[in-house]
Amino acid sequence: MPAPIPNDLLTLLGTGLALAGQDGRIQWINPALGEALDVGPRSAVGQDINALMRGAGLAAHLDRVRAEHRGFHLRAVTLGLARGRELLADLLLQPLDDGRVMVEVHPLATDLHAGTTPLSATLRGFAHEVKNPLAGLRGAAQLLQRRVRDDDLRGLAAMVIAEADRLAALADGLLRHGGSARIAPVNVHELLERLEQLLLAEPDPLQLRHDYDPSLPDTRGDGDRLLQVLLNLARNAREAGASSLVLRTRVEHGARLGERTVRAALRVDVVDDGRGVADALRDALFQPLVSGRPDGSGLGLALSREIALEHGGDLRYVSRPGETVFSLYLPMERAHE
Repeated sequence: MPAPIPNDLLTLLGTGLALAGQDGRIQWINPALGEALDVGPRSAVGQDINALMRGAGLAAHLDRVRAEHRGFHLRAVTLGLARGRELLADLLLQPLDDGRVMVEVHPLATDLHAGTTPLSATLRGFAHEVKNPLAGLRGAAQLLQRRVRDDDLRGLAAMVIAEADRLAALADGLLRHGGSARIAPVNVHELLERLEQLLLAEPDPLQLRHDYDPSLPDTRGDGDRLLQVLLNLARNAREAGASSLVLRTRVEHGARLGERTVRAALRVDVVDDGRGVADALRDALFQPLVSGRPDGSGLGLALSREIALEHGGDLRYVSRPGETVFSLYLPMERAHE
């Protein structure tokens, strides 16, 4: 049997990972997956992957991945675990050159209103990373606000302080409460107005246009997290060479979200005129650590999609050079629950 991959980064990564041999048995899992599956990493070794994660027919999918030698996604799969537990997750299966398959497991939230299912360790790790820089950023903005006399500059400093406070509260919530969202009524157009203010305050801002459906009702969700999704999409567009951005809202009837079809979904489109998504990234664009830039962290879109899924929605895209559309879907039924 080939030796497992003794890589410290994979061991410490918040994303759940398993290595399956050609016989369909587990050769290694990292602690993140052990925690999600409620199994010890050592005791998992040697188990049949179908026995460890029941109900997904993983053995057949592994055979397909090896035969076609390409990655394969399983969206919103319900996995049967030990002691009658179930886990809703996205799976990414990636073939290795020696015939083994790396299995990524991305748990999904299942009940937004109960607030009992946290976001993944990826998002909690992100919260740890941003807290210290945010404190320094806020302190510098406070000093500027005290020292400058120009009202416009003081207003910009106040905006920096408000954004630092928003992100710090977001990080604190993730760390203290295990990632549970703070659910309240949300007016999506007010979120988009906040987004515009932030983008227009940046150096050399993008040209912004909006195309809103004024009849849209409020939805329910965590406004700070949803604003973070929209910020990530706008800044990704800028990094992809976009010069203009269109913010569009619509109602989509009979929308398919995961394994269910909802009567109506609120859809927010972020449309840019940048280079588009590279072909090599299309299948794994929403996976952690996947980035089209050498200096990119590969976390922004992964976090954004996790937040969308946490709200019972989804994040999708279509792309060609000169026009890329990222669409955030939120089920409208939640507004009336």
